[in-house]
Amino acid sequence: MVTVSDAGARGERRDESGDLIVARLGGLPAQVVFRTMVPDEPAQIRSAVLDGIAAAALVVVNGGTGLGPRDVTPQSVRELLDYEVPGMVEAMRASGMRSTPHAMLSRQLVGVRAGCLVLVLPGSPRAVAECLEAVWPALPHALGLLAGEAHPHSAAPDSRPSEAAPRPGA
Repeated sequence: MVTVSDAGARGERRDESGDLIVARLGGLPAQVVFRTMVPDEPAQIRSAVLDGIAAAALVVVNGGTGLGPRDVTPQSVRELLDYEVPGMVEAMRASGMRSTPHAMLSRQLVGVRAGCLVLVLPGSPRAVAECLEAVWPALPHALGLLAGEAHPHSAAPDSRPSEAAPRPGA
């Protein structure tokens, strides 16, 4: 759990979004093993995210996803990723658009580095809640796949369906 906030890092603002994320992750169930707050500085963001990746299978970052000059989180994290997961971002943005057209201005990011899923969410508690709700149904499955669990719909390499066997639903 990494919160990106200049005011928060200076101790001028409570981390409401971070508190919401930590409470929600308890429903996975998940244990929060790393939590920090950093200012909107690319090097500090990257360092905190790398520390999180080293400690956990899921890193949730919030803040710094808008269009302001200090909103540098997505571009700071993107360069760390092995690959992106655009479907999760699309789901988050679509969910937010049901509440406000301003959701199209947020630059959420989801990707993977070294088998760790990294979610970059907006900073507002309402947007965080909407984003987590949008990806929640797929989150356990995504984490399972990254952990090497077999895909539930894939057959073992040597178990081909018999041509004589009826297909489900047929």
